[in-house]
Amino acid sequence: MLAPGSKKTHRSYVWAHATSQFCETAAVVYDFSPSRAGEHARNFLQGWKGKLVCDDFGGYKASFELGVIEIGCMAHARRKFFELHATNKSQLAEQALRYIQLLYEIESEVRDLESDLRCQIRQEKAVPVMDRLHAWMIAQRDLVPEGSAISRALDYSLKRWAALSRYLNDGAVPIDNNWAENQILPWALGRNNWLFAGSLRSGKRAAAAIMSLIQSARLNGHDPYAYLKDVLTRLPTQRASEMDQLLPHKWQPV
Repeated sequence: MLAPGSKKTHRSYVWAHATSQFCETAAVVYDFSPSRAGEHARNFLQGWKGKLVCDDFGGYKASFELGVIEIGCMAHARRKFFELHATNKSQLAEQALRYIQLLYEIESEVRDLESDLRCQIRQEKAVPVMDRLHAWMIAQRDLVPEGSAISRALDYSLKRWAALSRYLNDGAVPIDNNWAENQILPWALGRNNWLFAGSLRSGKRAAAAIMSLIQSARLNGHDPYAYLKDVLTRLPTQRASEMDQLLPHKWQPV
């Protein structure tokens, strides 16, 4: 983001807040902010008290204290072991990856099912795997050296075990936040062309707001150009009471 008057730029951040792949409403809303401070997440979420799938980023902690329910991301837990196995061929990391792979195989099986049935199968198949993984992690943590790479990988999961396990009890909740992270890809691909935002205001309005509409249109199977062209054409005469019909998940071309 340009820093007015200084001929310099200031690092800014885009937060992605997306519904899960299991939600009837397909949407993502981006928030452009000048930092990664947790206050930006709190300001965006305000009084919302839903379930938030995320990694261990400290900026969300205050939101959990205010009533937001933390759902741990299994992909981030897996990544700790994957990196350790990739660099050191750790056998312990490999064993952890095998357990986690079983969980993802179950998720592949239930991906297209209704939430209630998904939850039922998770209870039948995934809960025993999670129990074995937890017991194995506790046993290994007592054996590995304090401060070692494998101890840090184990600690990451063990300290977040309650959050990592919550997806088992709600079929509407995903096992990880990869779906939301994928919604950041358009920004990662485009930023070398866009270079910078002119100000915080332009970042929030021109960048985050417009990109929220474009990416949400894509998630709903619309061509973004056709969607925006139609919406901008209808907007001046659209009744205020019917404005929500122009949102990507409700829009119908005329």
